[in-house]
Amino acid sequence: MQYSWKNIPRYIRYVFVQTLYLFLLMVMFRVVFYLFFFKTTITDHAAIWKAWNLGLRFDLRLALYLMIPVLLLALITRNKFFTSTPIRRTNFIYFFVVYLLLTLFYILDLGHYDYLGLRLDPSVLRFLAKGERADNARMVWQSYPVVRGVLGIIVFMFLIFRLQKATWKKFAAQPTLYLRNWPYTGYVIGMVLLFGAGCYGNFAYFPLRWSQAMFSRDNGITSLGLNPILYFASNFSVKGDTYDLEATKKYYPDIAEYLKVDSLNPNTLSYVRTIAADASKPRLNVVLVMLESTGAAVTSMYGNPMQATPHMKRLADSGILFKNFYVPAISTAKTVFGVHTGLPDITSVKTASRHPKMLDQRIVMDQFKGYDKLYLLGGNTNWANIRAVFTNNVEGIRIYEEGMYKSGKADVWGIADYDLITEASGIFKADNDKKQPFIAFLQLADNHPPYTTTGGAGDFKKLTEKDIDMNTFKKSGFVSIDQLNALRYEDYNVGHLMDMARKDGYLDNTIFVFFGDHNCVLNPYSFMPLPEYELASGGVHVTAFMYSPQHLAPQVVTTPGSLLDVYPTVAKMVGMPYKNYTLGVDLFDSTRVNNKYVFLTTMRNQMAHYAVMGDRYMYEINMVNDSTALYDLKGDPLKNIRAQQPDTAKSLDNLTRGFYQSTRYLMFNNKK
Repeated sequence: MQYSWKNIPRYIRYVFVQTLYLFLLMVMFRVVFYLFFFKTTITDHAAIWKAWNLGLRFDLRLALYLMIPVLLLALITRNKFFTSTPIRRTNFIYFFVVYLLLTLFYILDLGHYDYLGLRLDPSVLRFLAKGERADNARMVWQSYPVVRGVLGIIVFMFLIFRLQKATWKKFAAQPTLYLRNWPYTGYVIGMVLLFGAGCYGNFAYFPLRWSQAMFSRDNGITSLGLNPILYFASNFSVKGDTYDLEATKKYYPDIAEYLKVDSLNPNTLSYVRTIAADASKPRLNVVLVMLESTGAAVTSMYGNPMQATPHMKRLADSGILFKNFYVPAISTAKTVFGVHTGLPDITSVKTASRHPKMLDQRIVMDQFKGYDKLYLLGGNTNWANIRAVFTNNVEGIRIYEEGMYKSGKADVWGIADYDLITEASGIFKADNDKKQPFIAFLQLADNHPPYTTTGGAGDFKKLTEKDIDMNTFKKSGFVSIDQLNALRYEDYNVGHLMDMARKDGYLDNTIFVFFGDHNCVLNPYSFMPLPEYELASGGVHVTAFMYSPQHLAPQVVTTPGSLLDVYPTVAKMVGMPYKNYTLGVDLFDSTRVNNKYVFLTTMRNQMAHYAVMGDRYMYEINMVNDSTALYDLKGDPLKNIRAQQPDTAKSLDNLTRGFYQSTRYLMFNNKK
């Protein structure tokens, strides 16, 4: 064997060895992913092995892709490959850059997966948006061990350099083997065939494709089967978000009938519903409180074993709890855009708030005549260009942000939530004392890396592993004690807001609406009524409740509710006349009890889906291949019954596509 190996030209053996090095680097990161980041509910070892098998083949493909330039150079220069100084320098520079970029990309991918539970995809480019890079960089600095990471990369790259230098010297010192034309031609053909077979990657008629990794419904299994760099490259697109007028017209009758528009007209594509004033309703203040990363599954109201939100539970038990409330997409910026415009943010790479052509919208908040309109954020509203969502669409809105408060910054997201609530309450009190009704959007942020918590009034204490039952903790889905403490701190601040509202005198004439912007990343959990971890709906199923002790009786609403419904609902509650131009409806509309669907988008198997979910059925459409599925949520919610119920499937297919196409159209055509 040694004799055969030595009889291969050294420049070809060098290519084999370097290919092995690259492949082993990718295998190393795959092992790290599997040991420290991999999460699944699948117990079938065959599925895990299949994912490993596919992943290793993808890794080999990438290693071969990266070695093609070196192979070509080696085959062209042959024995001069080891004697030419320019070739040696070019070779060293190429491998140094390749190893550095691979290392950085894999580390970013692991961080992205830890943060969002998803492999890196082109949507990450939104974090590089102009004007936001500094904030995002500070968040990374405060949340991750950046200095130790950089030092680790430097040490790793030094070791790679030494390995490359030693490998080059070893092969350069070996005897030169001269080949005649035919043997050389045979080696060329052999290398082309080997590289081609490795890149093809399949024992089948078609080549290995990333969609093969989607053989399971489980996101963890799918993620294990992918190579993050090839997946990123496969999904990178420069196509802009746009709309399809013909498709909008095709499905308009279905969505218009569902929304009960004033005038159903496929030619004008009107979505308007006119709601009359109700003088019998008191003009109460409205405070919308966005709870950062607060899904339904993490809170006490939905049976989480850790029972981490007693203040929220107390308010929900005394007010109105929406058990099945969903946001259209996982993203804070998408939630802020969606709740205010009544449109799901279904943009692919950027968010709608960053898209100049989507910022001009006719919204319900602007129609609160006679109300002060407020937006309060502890940080800077240049984040995700959120400022424009308000200033461009809400006349006279008062924005309070970083630099306008007495309190100092706590972290990259601005002042601490406790301080934000304290100062916001003073602003609310000033309006209330003047008998000036107000509608305010109060955005909390501390339940988010870097998970900054303060002592509050001095009585908030962090828990440690010694303070909790770790067996219970493992069943709860939380991924870290810091995450649990951040949620507890948010719950503490919800209680603080109620204490301040009572003290400052506006509790009894205010409706408080609390809702999460999306769920946090969780380990597998199984205590919810639906297998939402497997359905991938858990990320968009959020906590939502209303509280107004003098005006709302305790109630539990099980009819599905949407983020898009918030403003139409509160406008109706305070008797405000308004025109609804988009897709939200009244959460308390009794005519929809058995025919209410919410629109949502999910990422399952690393592929985007859009869907509608009702009390009985969920219907979804794959954005990549347009495949569809119908699930019976009261039967087997993981079984596709589309073939068994074709009429229901057809009706919901039209409604789902109606939501999607109308959203795309209205994003560009709902201008004031």
